Amino acid sequence: MNSQSKSVSKSVMLAGLTSLALNAPGVFAAANPCNPCSAKPQASKAAANPCAAKNPCAAKNPCAAGAKVDPKLVTRPKGYKPFKADRATLVKEGEGLWKDVKLSTNGASCNTCHTGNAMFAPSFAKPYPHPVAMAKEKGGVKQVHLDEMVQFCMVVPMAAVPLPWDSRQLAALTAYTGEVQKKFKPNPCAAKNPCAAKNPYAAKNPCAAKNPCAVKK
Repeated sequence: MNSQSKSVSKSVMLAGLTSLALNAPGVFAAANPCNPCSAKPQASKAAANPCAAKNPCAAKNPCAAGAKVDPKLVTRPKGYKPFKADRATLVKEGEGLWKDVKLSTNGASCNTCHTGNAMFAPSFAKPYPHPVAMAKEKGGVKQVHLDEMVQFCMVVPMAAVPLPWDSRQLAALTAYTGEVQKKFKPNPCAAKNPCAAKNPYAAKNPCAAKNPCAVKK
């Protein structure tokens, strides 16, 4: 190797060492278009793998978040007499209330959690009263009527106070929810894959495995 070649080689080596010393991409760190991490050779291992992030499906569901509830607030009071009106009228009014974020204190509505029948357990199709996980977990109530479940939703995911038991609003929401229930068909895969139901709050998980329940048989 002649003196000129040696001088060039030495300069390249020094440039690479200087680059590494400064924690910057060196002349040896050629970017690999197939590896997004290659562009940042000094990146920490913890941040390199997006699949290492916590699965959003495993996180607590904000639609069921909230403190424990006094069951007296969300169960029918003694001598309860619901508001009476034409059912078709109540259903129509209830449809509007279903999307009304003004009923909550956090900008949520019934539709926030239940768009496209999301977040309904298969048991939603069963006649009321029946067991509901939220009612049992938050209030220790083993079985609820539909209007009581509306009240649970007002207090827990919507962070509001219960509607007056004799109010037109409660009667309308109950009537409309009853219509939603009639059209609801349980997803047979939902019990196998709790993440299959669309969570309006959950970020898309790029590492989610293909759902075997979605495979056409």
